[in-house]
Amino acid sequence: QVQLVESGGGSVQVGGSLRLSCAASGFSLAIMGWFRQAPGKQREYVASIYTNSRQSYYQTSVQGRFTISLDNAGRTLYLQMNSLKPEDTATYYCAAQERAGSTSFMEKDFGSWGKGTRVTVSS
Repeated sequence: QVQLVESGGGSVQVGGSLRLSCAASGFSLAIMGWFRQAPGKQREYVASIYTNSRQSYYQTSVQGRFTISLDNAGRTLYLQMNSLKPEDTATYYCAAQERAGSTSFMEKDFGSWGKGTRVTVSS
């Protein structure tokens, strides 16, 4: 069983930076990713990374501002968030696929989820 524990959320002003972490335990993982859910909105894809190739993908709105990465062991996932905007305010969830599913960006393909960490960006 895979367990995912996020940390690093908090409050920051517009233009600031935060780094989220996600510690994974359990089975080996094929893909790890970040999703977010703003108040009153559906959860949406942010970024994902293949653990073997380290190939990463991003939602258009965060491209160039956010960077997803893994530690050398492939067990801790990071999301470096720069140039934060109020619309980045959300609860951020770490997610993982033990075996690569059909996509690296759809919720249905991720079988393991963390409980989330809150990010608030204020002006």
